[in-house]
Amino acid sequence: MEKTEFLNNEVLLDSIFESVYDGVVIVDSNGDIRYMSDNYCRFLKVEQSKVIGEHVTNVIENTRMHLVVQTGKEEMTDLQFLRGDYVIANRIPILKNKKIIAAIGTIIFRDLEEWKKMNSHIKGMLSELNFYRNEWKEINGSKYSLHDMVGNSQKITELKEQVLKISSGDISVLIRGESGTGKEIIAHSIHLLSDRSEKRFVKVNCGSIPEHLLESELFGYEEGAFTGAKKGGKIGKFQFADGGTIFLDEVGDMPQHMQTKLLRVLQEKEYEPVGSLQSKEIDVRVITATNRPLEKMIENKLFREDLFYRINAVQLFLPPLRERREDISILVKHFLKKASTRIRKRVTSFQPEVISIMEQYDWPGNIRELENVIDACIHLSDNEVIETDTLPEYLRTQTWKVEERSLREIVEETEKKVIERVLKRVNFDKIKAAKALGMGKSSLYEKIKKYQITD
Repeated sequence: MEKTEFLNNEVLLDSIFESVYDGVVIVDSNGDIRYMSDNYCRFLKVEQSKVIGEHVTNVIENTRMHLVVQTGKEEMTDLQFLRGDYVIANRIPILKNKKIIAAIGTIIFRDLEEWKKMNSHIKGMLSELNFYRNEWKEINGSKYSLHDMVGNSQKITELKEQVLKISSGDISVLIRGESGTGKEIIAHSIHLLSDRSEKRFVKVNCGSIPEHLLESELFGYEEGAFTGAKKGGKIGKFQFADGGTIFLDEVGDMPQHMQTKLLRVLQEKEYEPVGSLQSKEIDVRVITATNRPLEKMIENKLFREDLFYRINAVQLFLPPLRERREDISILVKHFLKKASTRIRKRVTSFQPEVISIMEQYDWPGNIRELENVIDACIHLSDNEVIETDTLPEYLRTQTWKVEERSLREIVEETEKKVIERVLKRVNFDKIKAAKALGMGKSSLYEKIKKYQITD
């Protein structure tokens, strides 16, 4: 039987599936639905005739069917949250001549009373798991995993594979990429996948700490080391991370005298607290990140060449968003769901024109800028569907140039517009506005003063 004939023979498929599974869906290689069983349609409360040809993500929440036809990897007995409950889902790719032509997905929710009992038990376990996970994150310091690096483009897929390969060892890693590309997510992921995952993950932003405080912040100090030093001294970030991982973000901003001290830590596995006469041994994995051209800085004697080779045992490059445009629509849906849940506003989708505009824009601020724009769109939208008029003007016109305005200026302009619109909507009731914006009243007053917003 030909593929198309089989997929379109609903009578045959119904007779097979309705008595065996509680829900069956078949998608083609594009992720479009070619068949959905009556049971599944009733469960989802959709009409079978209307879902055929729709992309599976528009019909089934939290689905992964469209990913299975891309990866070719089956997913068995996976818990899927669907219509307020968990169901057991299986997803299997269909191959012909070693080529993926479709995928079949099944769900189980039969024996409703038993399922409700099991579902309640699962929810209870997941709730308990989330509690301990959050508690562990507070102690451990790591809050991102590789699942937070959203995207299916070739560059992101290859990056994830690299992370999986190098995480288990103690090799130093240098993460490079433009601002806003997600370097911190990669650092967290390496730690979580390493043998040090049960120990602390400590982040230090080398560019945000004043130069005269950086040494004591990293290596701590002894009592009486300087005027104002705490009684008993203070441990530094390296000692705090002992046994775990330290992430030095913006390492290119580290002053040269501190580069020398960092080199000693990497070479000798020891350091000296400020004011101490003795060295202390340290066992810590060092991950660094920068968006600065270190090679050029070495030529200009601004960065030590020997330190560069120490931190550069493995380099990971994060591509800018403009080089992975195929991920934009996936990221947009991800941030829409995340932001609408946080803001508690029902916004479910975008006009196709909005997605098209976003895919054409170069995103100089990368993922961070994209997330800020989506946040603003949700606040500004009066409907469930985000329309083009909610986009910032520079996006609609596509005339903005990187050298003309900084990302901060763009974000501040968008933030001002959002606050003004919300204030007008609640007749300048600042308490209601603060609640709608998800910020404290004092923070709102500061923003109103900063942007000189008047009623």
